[in-house]
Amino acid sequence: MRRENMEQVKSRQNSHASDSQKKGSTDKEFLRTEPLGRLLLKLALPTVAAQLINMLYNNIVDRIYIGHIPGIGATALTGVGVCMPLIMIVSAFAALVGYGGAPRASIFMGKKDKESAEKTLGNCFLLQIIISVILTVILLIWNRDFLMAFGASENTIEYGVSYMNIYALGTIFVEITLGMNAFITAQGFAKTGMLSVLIGAVTNIVLDPVFIFGFDMDVRGAALATIISQAVSCVWVVGFLCGKKTYLKIKTKNLRLTPEIVLPCLALGVATFIMQASESVISVCFNSSLQKYGGDIAVGAMTILTSVMQFAMLPLQGLGQGAQPIISYNYGAGDTERVGKAFKLLLKASLSYAVLLWVLVMLFPGGFAAMFTSDAQLVDYTKTALRIYMGALFLMGIQMACQMTFNALGRATESIVVAVMRKFVLLIPLIYIVPRIMSSNPTMGVYMAEPIADTIAVTFTAILFSVQFRKTLRSASNPTKL
Repeated sequence: MRRENMEQVKSRQNSHASDSQKKGSTDKEFLRTEPLGRLLLKLALPTVAAQLINMLYNNIVDRIYIGHIPGIGATALTGVGVCMPLIMIVSAFAALVGYGGAPRASIFMGKKDKESAEKTLGNCFLLQIIISVILTVILLIWNRDFLMAFGASENTIEYGVSYMNIYALGTIFVEITLGMNAFITAQGFAKTGMLSVLIGAVTNIVLDPVFIFGFDMDVRGAALATIISQAVSCVWVVGFLCGKKTYLKIKTKNLRLTPEIVLPCLALGVATFIMQASESVISVCFNSSLQKYGGDIAVGAMTILTSVMQFAMLPLQGLGQGAQPIISYNYGAGDTERVGKAFKLLLKASLSYAVLLWVLVMLFPGGFAAMFTSDAQLVDYTKTALRIYMGALFLMGIQMACQMTFNALGRATESIVVAVMRKFVLLIPLIYIVPRIMSSNPTMGVYMAEPIADTIAVTFTAILFSVQFRKTLRSASNPTKL
């Protein structure tokens, strides 16, 4: 009788273990079963919101506070503005690891290979820490040299150095927050990913006036508020990835670099790295060419144009990030039909948004310009420049949908080719070529480089994608090692 009871207990334990295993293997099955429209909306809205929140508090709120420092506001704002290329490069390194590793983790999840997915997470976490230490040392030793090369003057350099000396100490928080948050979104926890950004934004907005004005720390206060806010976000992100709610956990046994795990992540992340890091290079190219042909007003207009372009590109990137877990997971699971439908839905959403914003810009360019300046002369000048610069915006929905899908499918080579083609092969040379062709109005020729590059790039991307997407889906029917 006792032996029979023991067998019944053992049977129930085995049944419970089987149920647990089954639950673990199907924990993310909603990515395969939930209606695509509702699923994309649920995942994309928080990622779009996170992108916009990040842009607002990094690019607008900080500048408003610094610009209103009594007596030194304008000079301090210029000094901190010169730091932006360095800050963008720091963010680009976070994207190199995070946006390279997260899609691969999603694909492993789709294959029911949780162990490899967690190894990817652990490897990327350790790599972010290593990169952070290296970047911190470089920024502390050479930030003055970098800032002078990026256009700081004797009047503004000290403000830039003061800001970067403090900001550099928080590099590890920036890297881990931005890089590891991608793994939260990749698991389908889009709202949690948005909260990671929102927590940092609110903290920064509250602390900025306290340190800048309350403690009279000027730009050093802005930098301190930034790194504290990033530290708070970092604790939130790491706490979640080590907690009970996450599917993939950071585990000590995975905190060692394995070449076969980390190298494909870096290869896939190169495209996003190029997209973000190249912005600083392109900004220098645009400004130098515009200063030559149009002077300060042309450069001032360019600041507005790039800000409006961010309103276009960041939501498109957010849509792509929302679709990434769906595409990656189903690709890993071999559900090519759902991958195809998810891409078509992403394409429709991206194209609709791009066309809508393009129409608004073409109809109301003055309204967009007035959002950033009250100078009547600059607004009037920017209206014409904005229509030219964003002339091909309606096509960018195609570009971003294809590019983000390449990334979601783990197609590193294609992602890199597309990024390099638009930024380096086309745009940078055209910045200098088109003004020479449009000799009657070379300044507008500089702005014209953007829509020309966009049109050619979208055509190239669409052709490449149509060929490679079919091949990739066919290969998913006979999956090989990633």
